Amino acid sequence: MQTLATGTSIAVIGAGAMGSGIAQVAAQAGHQVFLLDQREGAAEAGRQGVAKQLQRRVDKGKMEQPVLDELLDRIQPIKELSELADAGLVIEAIVEDLDIKRSLLADLEEVCGESTILATNTSSISVTALGAKMKHPERLVGMHFFNPAPLMALVEVIKGLATSDEMAQQVYATAAQWGKKPVIATSTPGFIVNRVARPFYAESLRLLQEQATDSATLDAIVREAGGFRMGPFELTDLIGHDVNFAVTSSVFNAYFQDTRFLPSLVQKELVEAGRLGRKTGQGFYSYAEGAQKPEPATAEAANSDAATLIVEGNPGPLAALVTRLSESGLKIIERDGPGRLLFGDAVLALTDGRMATERAAAQACNNLVLLDLAFDYAKASRLALAAADQASSQAVNDACALLQKADIAVSQIADRPGLVVMRTVATLANEAADAALHGVASISDIDLAMKAGLNYPEGPLRWSDNLGFSLLHTVLTHIQQSYGEDRYRPALLLRKNRFAEKGFYS
Repeated sequence: MQTLATGTSIAVIGAGAMGSGIAQVAAQAGHQVFLLDQREGAAEAGRQGVAKQLQRRVDKGKMEQPVLDELLDRIQPIKELSELADAGLVIEAIVEDLDIKRSLLADLEEVCGESTILATNTSSISVTALGAKMKHPERLVGMHFFNPAPLMALVEVIKGLATSDEMAQQVYATAAQWGKKPVIATSTPGFIVNRVARPFYAESLRLLQEQATDSATLDAIVREAGGFRMGPFELTDLIGHDVNFAVTSSVFNAYFQDTRFLPSLVQKELVEAGRLGRKTGQGFYSYAEGAQKPEPATAEAANSDAATLIVEGNPGPLAALVTRLSESGLKIIERDGPGRLLFGDAVLALTDGRMATERAAAQACNNLVLLDLAFDYAKASRLALAAADQASSQAVNDACALLQKADIAVSQIADRPGLVVMRTVATLANEAADAALHGVASISDIDLAMKAGLNYPEGPLRWSDNLGFSLLHTVLTHIQQSYGEDRYRPALLLRKNRFAEKGFYS
């Protein structure tokens, strides 16, 4: 696959945090980089920003000073578009405005040679729409970096309707040569990451609105059980609620108000109040000097007279939890049954998307306590549980005591369909499956994008396979029945896999 030669000059237009970061990436790969910004002095300021960032690496002994000096020599601030005539690749990273970007691309077509690849770092504007008024739209490719560009591995290479396959493949190969993890996607709203990631925020926002528990507890569950690096509320505080809400609203409108992308009233309130997160000092959490982040709700130490865990049938994903409990010294008895755990008065089972109260009634099992999904039950430091309204306080106590025997912190939440991690993973996999169905990207590229772009512990489609071909379909079906909303309809590929008894990778 052909890449740009190392001696090929690269141009970056827009010297903000993203543009200067892209310039750094290209310079580190050995290219001469021209950095242009219409704001007076902004290009030189961008170059100095790169110098300041990398000087810290020199000061820590992680980079040699001559290496830094050589890299900075390769970044050349310029003032005129005419100086880009010989560039092999021009990447625009200017304001997210369709008309302004179109105007720039028209100017670039007049200045640059016919072989120059024109790339846009847009995160939300259609590459097809950007190229619609170009003379040669086949030369336009989306090259969506993630912030900060020097650190984040993912680059979404976006093909518009007219984009040349050769151009897209050359950009893909070049990004890989630069040490990135590129993926190919078609120009659809949100591309891969900004589309598939919506449920990560949306489901916890909905659970907060439904008073399942508080934001600090939901964040802790997602991190400590789900294996995600950050919880949704601390992450949106970091991103900025104005930005996150705008992206959600944009995707929602682009998909003709599909309820899968419905924006949150909770987040809308924060935006209207000016509580945008870290940048304003207040979001879900306070960032004022000396402010302490609230602690997650954690069950107090529970005592139980039970000494034996009875495992009835195949516990499915909970098998790793059973192993962990056996290693703690707890006596285990196995016998036939429906795939559940009995400990004292508690009957414990993995959530299947129904509320515990509903499932308890259907199964005539009053003391039912449902456990949330964990990415790795052998390592999870926290689990969420929800008890049926019919359950006794002793049953809840016994369930807490059981998990605490494995040194697992317990967060009891209100009885809501799918609990926290399970419904988050189910809706992520559902959206990923829908994106694959519609040809947005390949199954493997979707999973790679979510891992490399957002540091997910696993790609949602691989995660679905690991849980078994039918579990997430069952969970979504039950959640949809609980709410009566199209938002949770199982994607066609997920449904097909369930009846074909296969996974996405098999």
